[in-house]
Amino acid sequence: MTRPEDIVMVVTAHPDDSEFSAAGTIAKWVAEGKEVYYLICTNGDKGSSDPDMTSERLAVIREREQRCAAAVLGVKDVVFLGYPDGGLEDTPEFRGKIVRYIRTWHPHTIITSDPYRKYLWHRDHRTVGRVALDAVFPYARDRLSYPEHEKEGLQPHKVREVYISGSEEPNTFMDIAETFYKKVEALRCHRSQLSERFLEGLEERLKERAANLGKPAGIALAEAFYKIEVPY
Repeated sequence: MTRPEDIVMVVTAHPDDSEFSAAGTIAKWVAEGKEVYYLICTNGDKGSSDPDMTSERLAVIREREQRCAAAVLGVKDVVFLGYPDGGLEDTPEFRGKIVRYIRTWHPHTIITSDPYRKYLWHRDHRTVGRVALDAVFPYARDRLSYPEHEKEGLQPHKVREVYISGSEEPNTFMDIAETFYKKVEALRCHRSQLSERFLEGLEERLKERAANLGKPAGIALAEAFYKIEVPY
């Protein structure tokens, strides 16, 4: 039986965000016995420069690719909220959907995007990070927030920690030397997002980035996060 402290929820904007930012950490945690759940907020239907591609076809392709990557990493379940790529807004409805899955899966830990990264950063990343943090604190905790959940049998839940990916000031560095090649394998599932040229050099590019992220902590290959302990 999985312990409460071993449940992880990853809340990202697009298919492939989880793998680029945290696949090594996710694979590491799965190997340690943690249960990892994905909440993917958009369908990624804008991410193509192919003149013959349509949004409808691309959404189907990207869901298939995301499920492939999640299977490589051992993710327990993947849920797609289905918002259009570029269409995330900070609304009570969107926040309520994240709250619902927090109350369904009862995560101890959440991974999400940095909502405050400076300058160039996908707007969906900013939005999902901000809304996910608000969902964690205080909405998922407070019984009288989204009371319809209680009528459906879902109880308030207190998330204990959040790992922010894409932070410009990380304070937590995860050693992914043993799971680096799992990250590479998972990212190869996202073929629609990787040019042939990029695919050829994928391992080298990822290794260079992981080495740079690990330097401040003296780790050969790392993923970096800003970790928040949620106060109660």
